[in-house]
Amino acid sequence: MNDSPGVSSVRRIAVFDLDGTITRRDTLLPYLLGWLRRRPGRWWRLWALPGPLLRFAVDHDRGRLKSALIRMAMGGAARSEVEAWSREFVAGLDGRQLCPGALAAIAEHRRTGDHLVLLSASVDLYVPALAARLGFAESICTGVAWRGEVLDGALTTPNRRAAEKLRCVQELRVRHPGARCAAYGNARSDFVHLAAVEDPLLVNAGWRTRRAAGRLQLRAMDWRR
Repeated sequence: MNDSPGVSSVRRIAVFDLDGTITRRDTLLPYLLGWLRRRPGRWWRLWALPGPLLRFAVDHDRGRLKSALIRMAMGGAARSEVEAWSREFVAGLDGRQLCPGALAAIAEHRRTGDHLVLLSASVDLYVPALAARLGFAESICTGVAWRGEVLDGALTTPNRRAAEKLRCVQELRVRHPGARCAAYGNARSDFVHLAAVEDPLLVNAGWRTRRAAGRLQLRAMDWRR
C-alpha cells in the first residue's frame, strides 16, 4: 500500500475482489498451469502434490497450499521469465474470462472519481499488472518472496482472504478518513468485509451463498452476463 502524506482527498473508495468477481473463476490455477504448459520439463515437480493437498485437508490453510503450489510449479524461475509470463497472462484475459458487469462497475467508479482498489487473495506475480490494466489506483494482494532474481514462492504477507480482507479495508479507512466505501465480492469469505462497508454488493454467487447473504441483508447481483 502507498501511504499519502497529509489529509486524503478521497471521498469514496471502491474495493473489488478479483477471482469470481471481476473474473469468472479463479486466476491462480490457470496462471500456474499456463506456466507449466509452456515449460513441460517442470511437470515432474508436481510429484509432491499429494503432500500439500493432504495437509490442506487437515489444516485448511489456503496460504500454505498456495505457497506450496507456486514453489512446485515456479520455484527457482528467473524474475525475467516470470515477469514475461505475467505480462502474457494478463494480456490474454478477455471477455471469456472477465465479467461484463464488473468492467462496467469499474468504469462507472472511475468516471465518478472514486479511489479504485483491487483487493485479492491472488498473488503479486500478476495482480498489480492486472490492476494497472483495468485502471485501479492500487492493488492489495498476497505477496510472494524472491531470492534476489530467483522466485522463492514463500508468502511475504498473510493470505488476503476473509478477516485479512477486513483488516485491509480498515487500513484503507485509516488512510482515507471519512471516505464512503463500496465493496464487491462473490464468496462467503467476503461477507466479513462486505458487512463492514456502506455499499456492499455480492456478485456471481451460487444460490446458497445468496441465501446466506440475504440473511445479512446483503444485496446480490450477477455480473457474468
